[in-house]
Amino acid sequence: MVEKKFDVIEHLDELRKRLIISALAFLVFLIIGFMYVKNIYLFLMGNLDYKLLILGPSDIMWIYFHIASLVAIAGTIPVTAWQIWLFVRPALKSHERKAVLAYIPGVFILFICGLAFGYYFIFPNILNFLINLGSDLMTTSFTADKYFSFLINITLPFGIAFELPLVMMFLTTLGIVNPYTIAKLRKYAYFILVIIASMISPPEFISHISVAVPLILIFEISIFLSKFVYKQKQWI
Repeated sequence: MVEKKFDVIEHLDELRKRLIISALAFLVFLIIGFMYVKNIYLFLMGNLDYKLLILGPSDIMWIYFHIASLVAIAGTIPVTAWQIWLFVRPALKSHERKAVLAYIPGVFILFICGLAFGYYFIFPNILNFLINLGSDLMTTSFTADKYFSFLINITLPFGIAFELPLVMMFLTTLGIVNPYTIAKLRKYAYFILVIIASMISPPEFISHISVAVPLILIFEISIFLSKFVYKQKQWI
């Protein structure tokens, strides 16, 4: 009984250590984000040929903080993945350690790919559609607050969604997830993804479809890759 109590305490101490390291990494990348925030801001302005409006001095800090936070999230993801691997490593078998370790670079790459997909494909299409919708009736002018809120709400979910295939493969490798069971719940997953798409996209049908379809495709790819890992495990 005493040994079990010590084991629990050791695991909690180890978990706290991993969380602290991840938090420190976030702070470091947040500072780096603030250092380059103006360059990132100009990049995210895209093809807009005019300066964005602000309605108050605090809006500037709000925008800078959110841009720096996005950089911090991207930079912290591989660090956090590494810390998770170190935490679960003692409970893994030798072949499982190698398999899980191989996922870590992919976590960062897929997150960046998701952001890029949202920024270069989904965001401009939805933005142009909404601008053209009222171009003959209204003059278009954005506040920085609204523009970047819209941009982050569109791109960040795709950065997270692109992690789903690796998460499914990781959980399948550990034996936590059975892809064939998940596949049977497909219709419920579709319903949830459509709801998520409606929550993160503007309130009109075209935007909902533009976001929902890629999310559903990512889900299907996740199941396919998870089944591949599951079958590989059966041969080991």
